[in-house]
Amino acid sequence: MDRPGAGNIVGQDCSFTNEDENETFSLRCLKLDQIRGKGINPYGGRFERTREADEIKNNYEEGQEQYVAVAGRLIARRGHGKATFADLQDLSGRIQIYLRSNEIGEESYALFGKVDLGDILGVEGSVFKTRLGEVTIAVKSFVILSKCLRTLPEKWHGLKDVELRYRQRYLDLIVNPDVKETFKKRSRIIQGIRNFLEGEEFLEVETPMMHPIPGGAAARPFITHHNALDIDLYLRIAPELYLKRLLVGGFEKVYEINRNFRNEGISTKHNPEFTMLELYQAYADYEDMMVLTERIINYAAKLVLDGPSIDCEGQEINLSPPWKRVSMTEVVKEYTGIDFNEIKSDGEAVRAAGKLGLEAEKPGTWGTVLNQVFEERVETKLIQPTFVIDYPVDISPLAKRKENEPRLTSRFELYIMGREIANAFSELNDPIDQRMRFEEQTKKRLAGDDLSHMMDEDYLKALEYGMPPAGGLGIGIDRLVMILTGLGSIRDVILFPILKPKEQGSHENKDL
Repeated sequence: MDRPGAGNIVGQDCSFTNEDENETFSLRCLKLDQIRGKGINPYGGRFERTREADEIKNNYEEGQEQYVAVAGRLIARRGHGKATFADLQDLSGRIQIYLRSNEIGEESYALFGKVDLGDILGVEGSVFKTRLGEVTIAVKSFVILSKCLRTLPEKWHGLKDVELRYRQRYLDLIVNPDVKETFKKRSRIIQGIRNFLEGEEFLEVETPMMHPIPGGAAARPFITHHNALDIDLYLRIAPELYLKRLLVGGFEKVYEINRNFRNEGISTKHNPEFTMLELYQAYADYEDMMVLTERIINYAAKLVLDGPSIDCEGQEINLSPPWKRVSMTEVVKEYTGIDFNEIKSDGEAVRAAGKLGLEAEKPGTWGTVLNQVFEERVETKLIQPTFVIDYPVDISPLAKRKENEPRLTSRFELYIMGREIANAFSELNDPIDQRMRFEEQTKKRLAGDDLSHMMDEDYLKALEYGMPPAGGLGIGIDRLVMILTGLGSIRDVILFPILKPKEQGSHENKDL
C-alpha cells in the first residue's frame, strides 16, 4: 500500500506560506513531515482508476462482485475506533469508503489517521451496500496522492466576502457542486455550438489576437509592444475585420470562438477579457442572421435545459422561437412616447432627450441620441428574447445602410434579461461608403472620442477587391451561459474573472 518517497526531506520548512501563526496549518505540516519520515511520498504520481464515483453508484448490482480503484478528495470522515467511514469526491460526485484496521493492517490504518479532510487519495477495494442502502467501497489499500495543508471552508455560501469565491475559484469548485456543474454546462454549450456550425458547413478559423490597428467594435484596446519590430500592437477588441478578409479570399462560411479584450470597466455584465462567437456567411443578410441566432441558441439550450424555459433571477424566460422583432425607433416610442422617426434634426433629438431628463452625450447626433435614450430608458426592460433591429448609421460604421431609410442600417441586437446577447448586421461591402464611414470615425477620434474606429487602409484595400454581400453575427458566450444557467453575474460563468488586486499582506484565508 505504501509507496516509497522522499524520506530524506523530513522536517522540510513550511514557512513559505507566512502563516506560522495558523495552528491548523502547522499541524498539517507536522503530519506531512511524519508521513515523509515513514518513507512515503505524500505527493504521489500516477494512479490508475477503473471507475468514477457516480458510475460505481449508478451501476451497482446486489450480489455482483466489483473490485474498483478510484481517486478523489477526502471531504468527510466518521471514525469508529478500528473502523472509519469517509466520503471521497471526484469530478462525477462523491462516494462513501469504509476502512477497517483488520482489513488494511494496523500500520496503514494508523497512516489514515494522519490523513486530513482535503487530502487527495487513491483507494482500491470491493463495492458493497450498507444496511442503510448506501453504495460503499470497502478499502483494501489506499495511497496519499496529495497532502492538503489548508482547511477547506465548511459553509462557502455564508462568506461575507463573495469575491473570495472568484479569487479562490479552486476552493469554490471543491466545496460547491453547483459551481462545478455550471462550468460543465458552459463546456457543453460551447461544444454544442461548434457541432451545430459544423453541421451547417461553417469553417472554424483562427485570426490574430494582436492587431496593428484595433477594429471591429467601439472599445478601448489594451496596448502592448513588440520589441523586435519596435511597434505597438493591440490586443484584439473583435475579430471582425480579419474574418471579413476571409470572405474576400473566397471562404463563404467562417466562424471563430475565442477571446476578445476590451479595456473597460468591470461589472456583472462586463469582464475585460471575454469569449465571443463571431461568424460570417456570404450571400446572406441580417434577416438570415436572426433565424440563425434563434437556431444556435435553441440548439445550445437543449443541451443543458429540460425545456424551452428557464428561471433566470426570478424571471421565467421562454426561448421558444420565433422571437419578438421590433425596430429601435418603435421600442423607444413604446417605452418613452418619443417618436424619433418624426425628429428630423440633431437639435430636435437633443431636446427630446432633455425632456426625459437625459443630457445628450457628444457628438449629440440624431443617431447617437436615439441610441442613448434606448440604452438608458429601454434596454433593461427587454426581458424576453427580443431582436431590436435597424440601428442608426452613426453607431454602426460597419453595417449596410437600409435603402429606404439612409439614417438606419440593417443591424440588430438580441436582448434577453435586459442584456445584449448578440449583435449582427448585413455587412457593408461598399469600399467607398466604408471609407467615408472610417473618415467620419477619424474625425470623432480627433475630437476626443477614443472609442471611434481608426482608419484601416488594408481592410479598405481588401474591400476594393470585392467582398460578397454577407451577414455577420457575434454572440457573447459568457452572457449566453449566464442566461442558460440562470445566473446574474458574468463572474459566475468565467472561471477566473479579472478582479481588483487585494492589498499586499492581507490574509484571505482568514475568512474561510
